[in-house]
Amino acid sequence: MLFTMKKILLIIIFLQFSLTIQAQDEVYIDGRIRPVLDRFFEYCKKYDIDYSEKLLQLESIKIVDTLPLSKFNTVLGKVLRDDNGNINKIVFNWATLFDKEILNVVAFHEFAHHFLDYKHTCHDCNEIMAETNSSYFDIARDWDNQVDYLFTTSPVYLKNQNDPSIASN
Repeated sequence: MLFTMKKILLIIIFLQFSLTIQAQDEVYIDGRIRPVLDRFFEYCKKYDIDYSEKLLQLESIKIVDTLPLSKFNTVLGKVLRDDNGNINKIVFNWATLFDKEILNVVAFHEFAHHFLDYKHTCHDCNEIMAETNSSYFDIARDWDNQVDYLFTTSPVYLKNQNDPSIASN
């Protein structure tokens, strides 16, 4: 009986440890942003870019009400970094939810920082990776070309082109 109790206790400890490890590997993804992330990942597959490892580096992707939203200071999306400087969260201002086109542009911009290793390409030039965009709607009207340009000029895509063994299957 004592031997069986020790076995049961060891199994319980092992299961608890396993569940703790599994929970640490999960990324919280806000359901409101999940469809846009899934579309981004479809493009990653189209351009043969592996995203799984980078996804597991994140703690969360979510909508927040803590980003500035004022006449002179508005932040619609942002990547957050841990103490080592690594991106560990992607957040979106709740105001992006008011317009699907703005949400798509802002989300693809922030996802590209993390998954495609992008920095800003210009200050305000009507590209997804511009630091500021005067018109999200101009980008949205040219969406297919914008997304193609985003992916084919991304640091990850260009690196894969130079070393095809890096690309996913």
